[in-house]
Amino acid sequence: MAGRLIGIDYGTKRVGLAVTDPLQMIATALDTIHAKEVIDFLKAYVVKEPVEAFVVGMPKQLNGEDTNNTIPVKQFVAKLKQALPDYPIFYVDERFTSKMALQTMIAMGTKKKDRRKKENIDKISATIILQTFLETKHT
Repeated sequence: MAGRLIGIDYGTKRVGLAVTDPLQMIATALDTIHAKEVIDFLKAYVVKEPVEAFVVGMPKQLNGEDTNNTIPVKQFVAKLKQALPDYPIFYVDERFTSKMALQTMIAMGTKKKDRRKKENIDKISATIILQTFLETKHT
């Protein structure tokens, strides 16, 4: 089964999503979805687009220990596996993605008021998670 990869930056309120092109070369921001609606969104997405796997950002502290966000992410992954059991799930260390997302937005010349919108940071964080996975997969 070949298809797109979906990057997920899970948060208890909002979930940033990113997607690759069908050849899995480039990651682009897809959307920011309310956490309660993300499973339904993903179920609908895999019906209309060929998806190969999900890539989830796993929050860790600098010393590699779990953060207070790690447990909700693991609970989300369990729900995702239950809802879409045929899709593999890969993990990417997401330690610096929010900071990198903000730096990316600044570098792109994004207006300050748009940088304050958390949903924009979530989408770009998901894109960074997915791009990181693509880069490590091809090495």
